Amino acid sequence: MSARFQSKVWVVPRRSMQASDRTVPAWLTILLAVSCGLIVANLYYAQPLVGPISSALKLSAAAAGLIVAMTQMGYCLGLLFIVPLGDLIENRRLILSLIIICMFATAVTASAHSAILFLLAALLTGLGASAVQVLVPYAAHLAPEESKGHVVGNVMSGLMFGIMLARPIASLVTHLFSWRTIFLLSAALMTLLTVILFRWLPERVPEANTHYDALLRSMIPLLRNTPILRRRAFYHFCLFSAFSLFWTTVPLYLAGPAYHLSQAGISLFAFVGIAGAISAPIAGRLADRGWTKPVTGCAITIVALAFVIMRATPGGSLASLLVLMAAGVLLDFGVTANLVLGQRAIFMLNAEYRGRLNGLYMAIFFVGGAIGSALGAWAYSAVGWDRVLMIGLLWPLVALLYYSTDRS
Repeated sequence: MSARFQSKVWVVPRRSMQASDRTVPAWLTILLAVSCGLIVANLYYAQPLVGPISSALKLSAAAAGLIVAMTQMGYCLGLLFIVPLGDLIENRRLILSLIIICMFATAVTASAHSAILFLLAALLTGLGASAVQVLVPYAAHLAPEESKGHVVGNVMSGLMFGIMLARPIASLVTHLFSWRTIFLLSAALMTLLTVILFRWLPERVPEANTHYDALLRSMIPLLRNTPILRRRAFYHFCLFSAFSLFWTTVPLYLAGPAYHLSQAGISLFAFVGIAGAISAPIAGRLADRGWTKPVTGCAITIVALAFVIMRATPGGSLASLLVLMAAGVLLDFGVTANLVLGQRAIFMLNAEYRGRLNGLYMAIFFVGGAIGSALGAWAYSAVGWDRVLMIGLLWPLVALLYYSTDRS
């Protein structure tokens, strides 16, 4: 970063990038939030498009869940093997490299005419999208302890808006043009974002003095010796499985005989989930006040309640569609809140291991997401919507059972 830029905007010494002892400038928080939203959206564009994509690529209904699951598995690989590099190498360079991977992968996705090529590109898209989990700990490094939850919550709200806007935008663009168009637009956005972050994102050089193989070997002991990581990861494994199961199957349900919605109608339905993103900054502030445990219980209960409401309402009517929308908001609200609470708890641990801890946390629950997506598509084709909801309800109930063992 040039001295002229440093004196003009970033007025504290460069040393402050290594120590969280300054307030994060508003412009940088906004840049990080928008960047996270644009990058993470690549994981979710395909979610409401499972029907048209599987039809174009000649994938069976039971295998259609791979369209989403492969992206999530690529993300898991990035979390386990690339995100830990945030503790070792300069963060700005790592972030830009991952965004470039995402840019090329989405371009290939848009042009793929075979299922194998599409799924491989989806895997690489997920790998590149792991850049967001270098950006989030990066924000935590910059924030002082007393406002870490607030800053992380604000950045995570951008990430969650990206998740929730990705679905309706992808559906709407597909309705107006084709499913390939959204991936072409994404490739263009990743190109633009690369240029912007190259110019404006400050550098951050980690203080760790180790090697990559030692970094990876340290992750198993970190998981074994960090009870809070295991607990928070299990909570969100369950909730994200339920989240992915719902959002992978609900477009199929809405397009089916119960509602006969078009992609435009599905996009309008998906827009309601955006309201759930407001829980991110709220959860961050409550965590800063020391209320992490009770708010966690509330978040898990809200997710369970969403599935109870959906199971209690027969489909096919306008009233049931409105109830389904309300349940979608509740689901997204609870999942978002729990995610922020988990990340805030992990970011309060040793800063030297923050990238690895975050990578483990995210990788564990994205495995749950991949399971939920694949299981949801299979269950919907094999046993129908009602059984999908029963499976979805089991996940938060298991999380609540484990939550009841927390004696902290």
